Amino acid sequence: MFRDLKTYITQKTNLQASDIDFICGHFTTQKTKRNQILINYYDICEDYYFINKGAIRLFTVNKEGLETSRYFAFENMFCTALPSFIDQQPALEYLQTIEASDLLIISRNDFYTLVNTYSEFDKIYREILELGFITAQKRIYGFQGFDALEKVQWLIQNQPNLLLRVSNKMAASYLGISPSTLSRVKKKL
Repeated sequence: MFRDLKTYITQKTNLQASDIDFICGHFTTQKTKRNQILINYYDICEDYYFINKGAIRLFTVNKEGLETSRYFAFENMFCTALPSFIDQQPALEYLQTIEASDLLIISRNDFYTLVNTYSEFDKIYREILELGFITAQKRIYGFQGFDALEKVQWLIQNQPNLLLRVSNKMAASYLGISPSTLSRVKKKL
């Protein structure tokens, strides 16, 4: 169950096998069903998730009940409701498995203990934060001037798994277009 996490850490650090085993010892396993909510809107996020198998999305729901997907994570990625995880305020978004998933979970306390103990683990955390920030910035600022076709092309280039693994409704909400528009654009490609 920890093979993929060990491989992930090994590829990103120079840690010894014993240190990697120690780090992995702080994670617990969880199997989830499709569409299982991991964090509710008003929850304070206490866990970080590593995805062995499956997919997770972060989303919000507006007053009219429309969902807006903000982030998707797949195998060999970390995911959490990061603002809540960091500042310990209500998430104000949902974290949901969108496929039956095998997850590794680490508590906030253990996560930050490892970050403070191992500079190499801190480096992984910084990389997660930086890549998340860059992807969000590209999506937000790039989408401002993009039409629907350009948004889908951007998604294919930057996050190709997404259109293959996520429903049109979820992908459309991520792109800020309607599902019917997404279907029409996909037919043109």
